Amino acid sequence: MTSDAIRDLLESSKVIAVVGLSSRTSRPSYGVSRYMQSAGYRIIPVNPGETEILGERCYARLEDIPEHVDIVNIFRRPEAVPEIVESAIRIAARAIWMQEGVENEAAAARAREAGLFVVMDRCIFKDHHARFAA
Repeated sequence: MTSDAIRDLLESSKVIAVVGLSSRTSRPSYGVSRYMQSAGYRIIPVNPGETEILGERCYARLEDIPEHVDIVNIFRRPEAVPEIVESAIRIAARAIWMQEGVENEAAAARAREAGLFVVMDRCIFKDHHARFAA
């Protein structure tokens, strides 16, 4: 994975499903998603305990989202990642992005086998800001 590959992914993506997005403004998932939304991305919250976050309808599962998802951004513990990867494969997402502190090598390998671009243990906000902030 190169910086150029991440740039290409971010430039060509429009819709980000955020698994584990919280409505609590103090949570990293909220701040990161708010930033990405302000940068022009459509943020789709995935959290069965919420109904709406950042002005967007919240879905219980990736499979419930009625539109194409480019990136599945994961704010969950590493042990939850394999199930999320399987859902991302089922919905034909283009990429899996595991936030800082989230690593699961087996799930990453499974996603790559299925043709998904994988970013692991990196912050999408930091990567976007470093490449596109003026």
